[in-house]
Amino acid sequence: MSEIVYLNGEFMPADEARIPVLDRGFIFGDGVYEVIPVYSQRPFRLVEHFQRLQRSLDAVRIANPLSGPEWVRLIEEIVARNPGEDQSVYLQVTRGVAKRDHAFPKDAKQTVFVMSGPLSTPGPDKIEHGVAAVTTTDYRWLRCDVKSVSLLANCLLRQHAVDAGAEEVVMLRDGYLSEGSSSNVFAVRNGVLLAPPKNHLVLPGITYDVILELAAATRLPVEVREIPEAEVRGADELWLTSSTKEVLAIATLDGKPVGSGRPGEVFRMMHGEFQIFKRKVMRAAA
Repeated sequence: MSEIVYLNGEFMPADEARIPVLDRGFIFGDGVYEVIPVYSQRPFRLVEHFQRLQRSLDAVRIANPLSGPEWVRLIEEIVARNPGEDQSVYLQVTRGVAKRDHAFPKDAKQTVFVMSGPLSTPGPDKIEHGVAAVTTTDYRWLRCDVKSVSLLANCLLRQHAVDAGAEEVVMLRDGYLSEGSSSNVFAVRNGVLLAPPKNHLVLPGITYDVILELAAATRLPVEVREIPEAEVRGADELWLTSSTKEVLAIATLDGKPVGSGRPGEVFRMMHGEFQIFKRKVMRAAA
């Protein structure tokens, strides 16, 4: 059965959805997006995802085409129309259709697209043994805080990891940790959780925020600061976090073990806390 998507006011099978070739999202990558995990048909941290969507829209000067309640109803409807208790909702807003010109059109109407598919989170083997990652230079643009659909650099970086047989890249910019191609990166040294600061060089992750909240709740020491490459390579633990990865340990970096080469005790504690937190949030939303 074809998945049901939403496009500019209509629900339809995915293979019937069409956009004009002059849509600026297609021509320029002129748009923004969000990915929202859904557990037991309940969106996770929906308010926070909508807040980040609004920040991205404001940054690229696209007016939000829907109100908050309209977005909520739309997400609920797309989840209801697609199979599965756990889903991953993707929504995209572009500047719309206009004659090809780099300058913003004055009268284009935004294109709104939403789809949902199965939510694929790390399986037991990855949780138990961790994953491989490789380092690379972060050569993306300087507004990584915008969740832009212009993701060619991220695709190249992700393919670099795939070619190396790794789960993800750990990017370094000017000698400091930034993030992964589609995830935030944390380090643990001497029992202290290290997190790169939110700025224009990293995406402000929703799961990143959850991890810092859980660290505070469990009194895990945290330092939010720039993390030099030497501390990354000498970390006792490294983690990946995202809406689909949740929290995942890196076991090897560039073929060398991170710490013991297995997920560490701090990770195991945090992974457990995240699962408990997730269940509490979903029960509260019921």
